[in-house]
Amino acid sequence: MTFSICVRETYEDDDGDEQTRFGVAVTTRLPGVGTMCPFVSEHGAVATQSLVNERLGRKGVEYLDDGLGVEDALQALLNADDNAEARQLHGVGRDGEFAFSGDECMDHYDDVVGENHTVAGNLLTGPEVLEATSDVYEGTRGDDRPLALRLVDALEAGHEEGGDKREDLTVQSAALKVATTEDREPEPYYDDLRVDATETPLADLRETYEYAKQGYEAALEKYGDAYEDDDMDAAEE
Repeated sequence: MTFSICVRETYEDDDGDEQTRFGVAVTTRLPGVGTMCPFVSEHGAVATQSLVNERLGRKGVEYLDDGLGVEDALQALLNADDNAEARQLHGVGRDGEFAFSGDECMDHYDDVVGENHTVAGNLLTGPEVLEATSDVYEGTRGDDRPLALRLVDALEAGHEEGGDKREDLTVQSAALKVATTEDREPEPYYDDLRVDATETPLADLRETYEYAKQGYEAALEKYGDAYEDDDMDAAEE
């Protein structure tokens, strides 16, 4: 695979209550990366790559949901994985960060653990890919823009530094996912996006984000009162 970023942010909602959101975004020079690499919940974000084991991401998030710390959760999965040295696995939980790159990953590979975020990649043109991804994300933390859009910014920065070095593979993909502790109805369409097969994955992901945000805002304007009046959750309880 190629490179990805996992992040944790705290913020105040419209009522002044503190909330936590998690995000993960990834791009690669293969199709369908959104089906097997990025995983997120209101308790954390995980990315699995290199020789991909989808179970590491899925179970990693499940362990975070059960209350395990991210280092304990992901290290336990690696300890039970016979091919751990061929994996990259990284993520963030409520209280920490974790990144692992096995010795059998393909050059250039590495990972970065920053403040409230992690970045990892393999088969890259060089270390500047991960550095740019991390730096651009850090520079947007104070922005009011949605996290989903800022994750696209971070991936684009890494891509501009060279990204995945396999230029002979023209069919590419990208994906992002965001989850939060805040109760939002409906969930924003732009927080779970995939571009499965294209030669311009990040430009297409940005365009998809713009259309999804436009559609979400139009739906709120047209149906917002219906969501506010919906008592299905209360009825089911």
